[in-house]
Amino acid sequence: MKLINYKEVQLEDVDVEGAKGTKIRWLISQKEKAPNFAMRMFELEPGGHTPYHTHSWEHEVFCLEGEGLFVSEWGERSFKVWDVIYVDPNTDHQFKNNGESILRFLCIIPHDKPVKKVVNPFASGRANNC
Repeated sequence: MKLINYKEVQLEDVDVEGAKGTKIRWLISQKEKAPNFAMRMFELEPGGHTPYHTHSWEHEVFCLEGEGLFVSEWGERSFKVWDVIYVDPNTDHQFKNNGESILRFLCIIPHDKPVKKVVNPFASGRANNC
């Protein structure tokens, strides 16, 4: 179990080619023995962006603060506070801050090698069927 204020989690630079003005906090990860997913918080400075990239896993994104552009194979779409974005696996994508303040969003991804739990405490049946 983990209960902590997000500000207590280290804010790290995203130091990969194509990223600009982007930082990340690994809020929940395999380090905490989370069996299936990682929750990350991204913070993009005005004018900042993630690299335009693709990978084999999905993203589930929730915007907490600011406004941005979601760039994908299908063009650019604006998003703002409280908007939700689902990114399919194998989809080229990028997040850009086109606002005047910090863009902050949660991004949930599956682990490379998840450890499946058998029981879902919030529903009957197996965890994968919730």
